[in-house]
Amino acid sequence: MGGWRNAVQEAVGSKPLFLTIYATVLVGILVSSFYVFSAMYSPVASTTLSISSSWLPTPPLSQNGVSLSSNISRPSQSRSNKLRPIWEAPPRASKMPRLKSFRLTKELIRQRAKDNVIIVTFGNFAFMDFILTWVKHLTDLGVSNLLVGAMDTKLLKALYWKGIPVFDMGSRMSTDDVGWGTPTFHKMGREKVLLINAILPFGVELLMCDTDMVWLKDPLPYLARHPDADVLTSSDQVVPTVVDDRLADWKLVGAAYNIGIFHWRPTQSSIKLAKEWKDMLLADDKVWDQNGFNDLVRRQTGPAVDDESGLFYAYDGNLKLGILPESIFCSGHTYFVQAMYQQLRLEPYAMHTTFQYAGTEGKRHRLREAMVFYDPPEYYDVPGGFLSFKPSIPKRLLLDGEHTLESHFSLINYQMKQIRSALAIASVLNRTLVMPPLWCRLDRLWFPHPGALVGSMTRQPFLCPLDHVFEVNVMLNDLPVEEFGPAINIREYSLFNNPLLSQQVKESWLDVQLCKEGSKDCHASSNTSQPGLLRFPKHSSEETLKTVFSSFKDVKVIQFSSMQDSFLGFTDKTREEKFRKRVKQYVGIWCCVDHIPGHIYYDMYWDEKPGWKPSPPETPADDHPPW
Repeated sequence: MGGWRNAVQEAVGSKPLFLTIYATVLVGILVSSFYVFSAMYSPVASTTLSISSSWLPTPPLSQNGVSLSSNISRPSQSRSNKLRPIWEAPPRASKMPRLKSFRLTKELIRQRAKDNVIIVTFGNFAFMDFILTWVKHLTDLGVSNLLVGAMDTKLLKALYWKGIPVFDMGSRMSTDDVGWGTPTFHKMGREKVLLINAILPFGVELLMCDTDMVWLKDPLPYLARHPDADVLTSSDQVVPTVVDDRLADWKLVGAAYNIGIFHWRPTQSSIKLAKEWKDMLLADDKVWDQNGFNDLVRRQTGPAVDDESGLFYAYDGNLKLGILPESIFCSGHTYFVQAMYQQLRLEPYAMHTTFQYAGTEGKRHRLREAMVFYDPPEYYDVPGGFLSFKPSIPKRLLLDGEHTLESHFSLINYQMKQIRSALAIASVLNRTLVMPPLWCRLDRLWFPHPGALVGSMTRQPFLCPLDHVFEVNVMLNDLPVEEFGPAINIREYSLFNNPLLSQQVKESWLDVQLCKEGSKDCHASSNTSQPGLLRFPKHSSEETLKTVFSSFKDVKVIQFSSMQDSFLGFTDKTREEKFRKRVKQYVGIWCCVDHIPGHIYYDMYWDEKPGWKPSPPETPADDHPPW
């Protein structure tokens, strides 16, 4: 400040010419400063700065090793040249903007929206990989009018450096996984309702999504087909109500409306519903958000809005509601169990990992089985390589006789015995086991049922998700090595069909044919009868496996032609006991018969118990796993 004052005094004491020059320079500086500061601190400009910094994308994605750089689609941003394309990295030398620049504002929503529609999901850091998968599917479809709400600053920072459009929800939630039904889970549900109430007054249409769902087809044209709807919602309906792509027949939808996928228009009716829903949840923290939504909109339903649209009046006649068709906006049952869209020859828009077991790991595994989850490159090429086998199932176990508890468990137990041998060999060879496809005769639910839900399109037998039989979360989580022996890594049955699998893995392959010892070319040796083919004796021991297959440590995939009679046993009895203890934990339950308790435990060593039969515990006191 003293410098400015001295310059003025010097100018006054100088000649007129210099006085004029000094005055001109001073005025120019003041005017320029005025424009700079007004641009920096005006509401519109500050919002624009925060928007443009909210998704300056990153170098190759590195969260938990995730790298999507080779497959990222980069849709054009036609709405504003101020928006960087999604997935484009911020400059490496740039600083992270201040947290307040990530606030949710009307300007942010307007900038990101396209045709006045914004697509939003939210979560905490534990769901980072789900969020990246969710975003990538949309950008691969050419959809970029999306935003992600960060419930913790760790996620916000990670998404910012990945190039994902992100805003701060101010939740300050834990970065850990939240179990279904926990208080934290319910808190997340309330955050969704608060978010809907925050966005609707901005005057945009909102497609709100859970992070555990995936878009397979651009949903926006479908939603635009129903311009009169206040709200469109998915449902837990498992019996088809229509056989084409029309909205579900609301009169036939008896299941809960599922709020994992739903679309809101900013109408007076929807805003009123959102507010009442919010007030209900804030007044009673025991109300589950989805139940609250269903209670409100179902207070009075009908009549139909018209004869054609599929919309109907709900929420005491104040709301025009539509139910998205269960066959193409798929639940975890209509997609993974029934494959309803396949049977009806329809193209699915979305899958949502509901009707599923084994927690968050079960969700990941289902999406991996469907080859729609994006993992880092190292997931597809692991140290030590893979072990695989071709399952062998007699036709009688799959197709003969009635579909009963006995025939279902006979089928599962036959497969389980092969999987048990494969787990043992994978443990001995320190390889990652690629699980086989699993066939079931009976569905699994959490209530008594006849084996397949009446009216559903469940085929028997059907290819069932791994979490129907196995505790996938236990298989994938760490168990203490001192008690349970070395970990055995697994992969989904569809791994070798995944386009993300490298050519190097596909070409580094050894087929192992089990043979009777003493027959031609059948001996415990690493000599191959032809390139890529090894004949190997049945009933081989731990030491034999180690000796022979140590010669193939550089082979990426070892695939056995079968697992029948493929393993005699461990020579190290301490290790065997730890292995047995580990794999006993891997199997879950089948549910349910009309009995208390109604579930029946799977048993990894069922064949060691003469007369074993599938039956529920006789009393609650008997209700414990077989281990």
